[in-house]
Amino acid sequence: MYSKETIAAISTGMSNSGIGIVRISGEGAFQVIDRIYKGKRKLSGAETHTIHYGYIKDGEETIDEVLVSIMRAPRTFTGEDTVEINCHGGVYVVKRVLDTVLRNGARPAEPGEFTKRAFLNGKMDLSQAEAVIDVITAKNEYALQSSVSQLKGSVKKKIEAIREKIIYHTAFIETALDDPEHINVDGYGEKLKVVLDEIMAVLKSLIDSSENGRIMKEGIQTVILGKPNAGKSSLLNVLSGKERAIVTDIEGTTRDVLEEQIQIQGLNLNVIDTAGIRETDDMIEKIGVDKAKRYAESADLLIYVVDASRELDENDNEIASLIEGKKAIILLNKSDLNTVVTKEYLKQYLCGAGKTEGHKTEGNGREGHGKKCDMESQGKHIPMIEISAKEEQGIHEFETVLKDMFLQGNISFNDEIYITNMRQKAALTDALESLKKVNESIEMGMPEDFYSIDLMDAYESLGNITGETIGEDLANEIFSKFCMGK
Repeated sequence: MYSKETIAAISTGMSNSGIGIVRISGEGAFQVIDRIYKGKRKLSGAETHTIHYGYIKDGEETIDEVLVSIMRAPRTFTGEDTVEINCHGGVYVVKRVLDTVLRNGARPAEPGEFTKRAFLNGKMDLSQAEAVIDVITAKNEYALQSSVSQLKGSVKKKIEAIREKIIYHTAFIETALDDPEHINVDGYGEKLKVVLDEIMAVLKSLIDSSENGRIMKEGIQTVILGKPNAGKSSLLNVLSGKERAIVTDIEGTTRDVLEEQIQIQGLNLNVIDTAGIRETDDMIEKIGVDKAKRYAESADLLIYVVDASRELDENDNEIASLIEGKKAIILLNKSDLNTVVTKEYLKQYLCGAGKTEGHKTEGNGREGHGKKCDMESQGKHIPMIEISAKEEQGIHEFETVLKDMFLQGNISFNDEIYITNMRQKAALTDALESLKKVNESIEMGMPEDFYSIDLMDAYESLGNITGETIGEDLANEIFSKFCMGK
């Protein structure tokens, strides 16, 4: 009954535009259009994949002048008979056309129901279906390219290849256990382990790609830190290309966080400009400083803006502790003025060799506690760039460093797959854990039937990605997140 119902929805945005599209899908799609379309001929007899000029009528009233696309099953998006009414894009007229369609035999489509039918009718697997919504919501070129690659079946092909290997070896073991007289499994564990190691390496690579995938899809959670009047708000204004933050010479102008979405080098930065970090008795400013510290803890990237025209002080100590162990970029701002803080001096300062008011820096695991500098002990290099936010100098270098830091240069979608879906990552992780159990059984010399149990668990987990082993409730949850007309 579900697949035979005829559904309809508006497939374009609900705003005034040049064109609006009302999509109809199901066994009764042609009967519905015949009741409301007036042109040279009935469209139920038209050839597939043709477009027809005419009018949509509600009884004797003409609603709009339209072009109607006719597409017959199975060569359609849903795999069902499909009609698309291309009308004028005014919000009212598109709604009137949809209302007329619904009164003449169709029911309103649920969110994502067109794509769900495409999945159920075998037009795409679940990873491709999820890529549809990712294409729609893509915010940058990288996210779009990754989504289109998955829509073409890059994830599907990779997962199917892995599942074929798993099911082959599972079937061999099961057959050998059923017919031990003719099939010998002596030493098979060692052969299987070689295959599993290869599969596990592929799974781990896919799981590891999810961090880049998340960055492409969701953007980089970025927090700008620095002392008051270091130039944080000026930097935000330069990056966003507009006067987003108030800039004055008065310290503590920014008291609360400001959030802005910025696109740099094809990446999205979800930037948070924070209150200047310093000791203060001002209750409102103190709340802003505490917020800045909390945001810094969960950020993907910290941008530490240093006023290079002023000496470092104890407030820089606290900021330095916030960037330890984090991805960070240090910007030495106001390079157009007479500067007193150089890259080399700042590096020494962060490593505990700097002096503030005649006292060696201590605390936060620096030299005062006898530890190596975090930058050295972890082998990490925090980029330092001289800029002038006021004169917009050094910004291009900052953008290049940012891209290299997160995407390691140019991204190719020909062979590389980036997992952008957390549900898929969880399924890959479950599959990897199951295969680890198989390896453990091999190393412990367990009977072969133990292998097949965990192999099948891995096979089932990977099937969740393509939708072959997914339950109806989960499918409904996934498609409910889609927009109404897709």
